[in-house]
Amino acid sequence: MTTFHRAVPESDLPDGKMLGLEIAGRDVLLCRSRDGIHALDNLCTHGTARLSEGRLRGVRVICPLHGASFDCRSGAVLAPPARDPQTAYETRLADGWIEVGLPD
Repeated sequence: MTTFHRAVPESDLPDGKMLGLEIAGRDVLLCRSRDGIHALDNLCTHGTARLSEGRLRGVRVICPLHGASFDCRSGAVLAPPARDPQTAYETRLADGWIEVGLPD
């Protein structure tokens, strides 16, 4: 089961930007790409770096530690050294807020 949690006002996440925050005890990365608003686990699956300290280029999230990259829409690995995808979460807009769906 998934529960949606209010994260931030939509205006706090401009186009082409990302933001790390804690939601319901999870370290979550919000990204706003040309394809919409997306959410992933913020901790890189390869190292112990927070992706929010890296860069967003189009739909590519680039880890600041070793340069691994992930698709912000799905969490899929786009470039090594990461081998495992990031967990992706559903997002939605409600009353001007970004909400993230997390498993119960």
